[in-house]
Amino acid sequence: MRLNFNLSLTARLTLLFAAGSTVVLLGLGWLIGASIERHFEEQDRDALVGKLMLAKHVIERVDSAQDLLRLPTQLNDAIVGHHDLVVQVLGPQKEILLVSPDIQFPGDWLAHVTNTPGSRLFVWSQGGRSYRGLAASIPSGVATWAPLVVAVAVDIEHHKSFMNTFMQTLWLFVACAALASGLMGWVAARRGLAPLRTMRERAAMVTAQKLDQRLPVDAVPAELANLATTLNEMLARLEEAFRRLSDFSSDMAHELRTPISNLMTQTQVALSRARDAASYREILESNTEEFERLARMISDMLFLAKAENGRATANCEQVDLAREVRDLFDFYEALADENNIRLQLDGEGSIRGDRLMLRRALSNLLSNALRYTQQGGTVMVTIAKADEAVVLTVDNPGETIPPQHLARLFERFYRADPSRQHLAGEGTGLGLAITQAIIDAHCGQISATSGGGHTCFSIRLPGT
Repeated sequence: MRLNFNLSLTARLTLLFAAGSTVVLLGLGWLIGASIERHFEEQDRDALVGKLMLAKHVIERVDSAQDLLRLPTQLNDAIVGHHDLVVQVLGPQKEILLVSPDIQFPGDWLAHVTNTPGSRLFVWSQGGRSYRGLAASIPSGVATWAPLVVAVAVDIEHHKSFMNTFMQTLWLFVACAALASGLMGWVAARRGLAPLRTMRERAAMVTAQKLDQRLPVDAVPAELANLATTLNEMLARLEEAFRRLSDFSSDMAHELRTPISNLMTQTQVALSRARDAASYREILESNTEEFERLARMISDMLFLAKAENGRATANCEQVDLAREVRDLFDFYEALADENNIRLQLDGEGSIRGDRLMLRRALSNLLSNALRYTQQGGTVMVTIAKADEAVVLTVDNPGETIPPQHLARLFERFYRADPSRQHLAGEGTGLGLAITQAIIDAHCGQISATSGGGHTCFSIRLPGT
């Protein structure tokens, strides 16, 4: 079974800080210990080289066998007072001329003999004590004799005792320092992560009824400022989406309530007393209109739901926008003539897209323009190429739409003039929302402007 240890960020930072400090302190301790050990080694080397040089001075004065016999006494006199120093001297025939009492040099010490005193140290232990020594071959004053071999060593037990005590103290200090570093790391992590706790507390205050809460940006470190800004932007988007969803739910309930209420009222009236077949037929025809309105509204809502989930994928084909507009002019010609409205087209352009979906979007714009154009006015449709795009505008004269309404024209069920919501010929309030969804599906953009008694809808679509 795999264990999952979920450590807090504070604990992780504390452990990381303590581990890093421990590694640094251990490295520093090892460096200090190695430096002291090297210092002792160099100190012993200097002392031993000095003794070898003294022995060399004495050995070089040996000119005869009698001098060779007196050599041990002279060397003993030279090292008198150095209780931690041991020596061994081999004569020309490798016989032992002098050896310190109770000491036995290692069997391979002759392998360390050199002609240069101090070039090679060797270490060995005996009787629970440790020694560090040097060995060198020194020629005597008799040219026919082989060089004498001299080995000197110093007892380094006091060095080892000092190093053991020092290292114990050092490792104890390292352990205490690591604990102290961990504690300081915990305090630093707690204080450093305090802004995160503040952000969490603020975020916990955000509810469906309090979406206006925002995270503090100026009171957090620079590393968290971008995160706080991003979260605030997300909260702003959620607040806007929640507001639109609430408005949509209210509007949908209101839109559905009216036809359902009409159906219930007419049905109850019809059932209140017996009627002739013509009356029942008239009531059923009226109910059919309400059912058609409900069906159209549900169909539009399903289309918008598919568009929001990326399922209203446009079919790719070549679409001649001017031709589609002329066909729609023919369709709306009777309505335009009835209100003495002129339909005019200027320019041409082609794009790749779903012809039926684009035709529906253009139809919604023309229907909307005809609905609000005064008698005797002209609905102007212009098609022009701009860079690598095609721009289509639908301009109609009419009442200027206030700026506060322009930004919400493409919302579902939104009408700039609520008093005209259920007049004859009015749609479901989803036409512009559907138009925007179609344009978005074609990777285009739609916008609206209004001023000087004219309202203009502009569509920008990628050209071919």
